[in-house]
Amino acid sequence: MEQPTGNAMRMYVASFNDGKSDRLWLFQFDGKTGALRPDVRFCEGVHSPLYIETDGRGRFLFVADFVENCDGRKGGAVCSYAIDAATGALRFLNRQSSEGMVPCYIGVSADGRFIQVANYGTGAVAVLPVAESGELGKAVAVTEHQSLAGDGKKKPHAHSIVLDAANRFAFAGELGLDKVVMCRFDAATGKLTTAGAWDAKAGAGPRHFTFHPNGRFAYLINELDSTVVAFAYDGATGALMELQTLTTLPDGFTGTNYCADLHVHPSGKFLYGSNRGHNSIAIFAIDTGTGRLQLAGHEATQGNFPRSFILDPTGAWMVVANEKSNTIFTFRVDADTGALSATGHKGDVVAPACLTFLR
Repeated sequence: MEQPTGNAMRMYVASFNDGKSDRLWLFQFDGKTGALRPDVRFCEGVHSPLYIETDGRGRFLFVADFVENCDGRKGGAVCSYAIDAATGALRFLNRQSSEGMVPCYIGVSADGRFIQVANYGTGAVAVLPVAESGELGKAVAVTEHQSLAGDGKKKPHAHSIVLDAANRFAFAGELGLDKVVMCRFDAATGKLTTAGAWDAKAGAGPRHFTFHPNGRFAYLINELDSTVVAFAYDGATGALMELQTLTTLPDGFTGTNYCADLHVHPSGKFLYGSNRGHNSIAIFAIDTGTGRLQLAGHEATQGNFPRSFILDPTGAWMVVANEKSNTIFTFRVDADTGALSATGHKGDVVAPACLTFLR
């Protein structure tokens, strides 16, 4: 285990393989060349990690664990690890119930006092407190989306939960109900109060939701109809106003595709979304005055089923996890156009499901 020097960064990878793989990896990332080097593997405390996220100060790593029982209680788990500042090593702290089945997404409040978890299997979102030590407490809020199902024919599948920068409102991509569910968030207690929902097109399948760095715009990627939606955001009321909806696919593509991950470039100039099937990253230019998008191109991910990708904090690099080909690849980002260039550097990880840089 080595301490990064120069332009080196640390990157964690979740390996989703039903407990048969090494589960969590630490990679060293070369910020000059894009080269990846596996460093250490961790297995303690976690079985089948689907999603990982660090706190804002790089002290802790939180892991959504797809298990059927958490310490004797039916449902998934969320695990917490302390990060060694010198080496990046992980020390297992504790786990708590995710308050639902198939936890698939974790958000962290701006002050680091709470994490938010989306449970795909049961359509529940939960808020768990984070102690100063990094240990997770039992959930202080659980919101079931079943009550929003209307006629009851659709089953809820929460796929993300994201707080706005002011820690006032939380937004959950609800794939099963074709909604983005909005809740008021009490930053003092962690309580959630459902306050409305934006209705997507039937069959769209809202998945990941994210904000523009300026806080005035937000974006949604729809898994099932391969589209992205741009919104204007009112931070005072939590209201979303749809600006446009665009396809993530090139003209003429007729194969099966499922969208997955979504990220805004740190500059605020570009939006990226992953296509599983077309096996590409869709690149959109953002009009920073209006929030509207223009499709700028696609870049092949060099592998199969890109479930997750990340941009490094400088915006110079992208790393893509191809779940079904067991590979991660690095790409250089053009700061002027947003275009991606494959570096040829790769890492081999069984079923990589999620990536995060140590921030």
